[in-house]
Amino acid sequence: MSKAVNDLDVGVRRPRDITRTQWLVLAGTTMGWAMDGFSGSLYALVLGPAMSELLPHSGIRADASGIGLYGGLTVALFLAGWAVGGILFGVLADYFGRVRVLSVGVVAYAVFTALAAVTDTWWQLGVLRFLAGLGSGVEAPVGAALVAEVWRNQYRARACGVMMSGYAGGFFVAALAYEFLGGHGWRVMLALAVIPAFLVWFIRRYVPEPPEIKTVIAARRTRKAQGQAVPEDRFVLRRLLAPPFLNRTLVATTLATGSLIAFWSVSTWYPQIIRHAADVGGLPSHTADSRVAVASMLFNAGGVLGYASWGFLADAVGRRKAFATSFVISTVGVAYLFPFQHGYTEFLIALPVVGFGLFGALSGTFVYGPELFPPSVRATGMALSNSLGRLITASGPLVAGVIAASWFGGDLGLATTCVAAVGLAAAVGLAFAPETRGAGLPRDPLPDRPEQTSASAESHTGKEIHS
Repeated sequence: MSKAVNDLDVGVRRPRDITRTQWLVLAGTTMGWAMDGFSGSLYALVLGPAMSELLPHSGIRADASGIGLYGGLTVALFLAGWAVGGILFGVLADYFGRVRVLSVGVVAYAVFTALAAVTDTWWQLGVLRFLAGLGSGVEAPVGAALVAEVWRNQYRARACGVMMSGYAGGFFVAALAYEFLGGHGWRVMLALAVIPAFLVWFIRRYVPEPPEIKTVIAARRTRKAQGQAVPEDRFVLRRLLAPPFLNRTLVATTLATGSLIAFWSVSTWYPQIIRHAADVGGLPSHTADSRVAVASMLFNAGGVLGYASWGFLADAVGRRKAFATSFVISTVGVAYLFPFQHGYTEFLIALPVVGFGLFGALSGTFVYGPELFPPSVRATGMALSNSLGRLITASGPLVAGVIAASWFGGDLGLATTCVAAVGLAAAVGLAFAPETRGAGLPRDPLPDRPEQTSASAESHTGKEIHS
């Protein structure tokens, strides 16, 4: 009979039982995700100056409305590329392995982000942001799957949370770089994004392919060569969009969509809100840049804590309560900070709290995601749910820019609040989310006979994902 094995190593009780391989995998994926955050944050920090220079070259007036509209469009293009790339590379990772696909994605987003430094018009920048997004989509779902599959013990959720904290850490480093190098112009800042490409050497040398996915891939290829296909060999996207995985795909997608809408609306526009306030106050541009950099460091300092602590919180109180905690904190923070007029000091105090909640929810989607799907569809399942979320989210920054200009007289704070509020839709997904604390990762069924019937195989799959 097919058997799903609980792989939570209950005998592991001490950190010294963690292996060197596990530490290397965590280091490689965390650095990769940090470099992704570094590249993404660089663009958010220079969006205003870049649009101010490029829009006139495109025959467009570079006022607050124009920057909001076209800046939001470039962010939307990046998120759309992220969504497409996430699905593409997620599928490839389930068919060809995690490490190779991860390396290709890292190089792609680093190179295309850096190439944006030589653009002359906003649409050239938009095209390169889309291409960079294709590569950026690989790191989180594939990296999280890789960590979960290697950390097969009681520290799994915490390890995934630490990996996710790399993204906020990358944001923090980008803010620090902007503080010291921002005066050299936005083109220099974007050129720094090529740095993550050098991480591939470490990944290829020190990060191994998990044995489980190697076994799944080898078994799939053997069955194909022998003409002995089973239902588990159906194309991964078809499997995820049909029972028994459809419910879990919908839950993961709803959680990701709500978390992403809130995060990208806030993280895209708070630098512009602070910069605009400085301009209205008659402060020089270098002071405005410094204020944005300091605020960004504090936002991401809170984010690092939110990311890294989520796995610990989820192990302590459960996945569902950990999500609820992140949602409440981010909702209260956004409701306080953005609909009302606040001074720079209030932003510095509130942004770490907002970052803690927003980043924490994002961390949860990747800590929780590997616990919903078996290895044959794990990377694709996580990529699909987050990519669908990003396709929906892609309109968030753009819509915020449009309604700021159309409804609120250019007030990005009110516009950001309205769009971020849509993120509360994640609560719907949470209502149907199964609790997975203490359970092992799902396994694919192991049929005794290649010729077993489709109905039997599907029955085993259905039983397995609930183990």
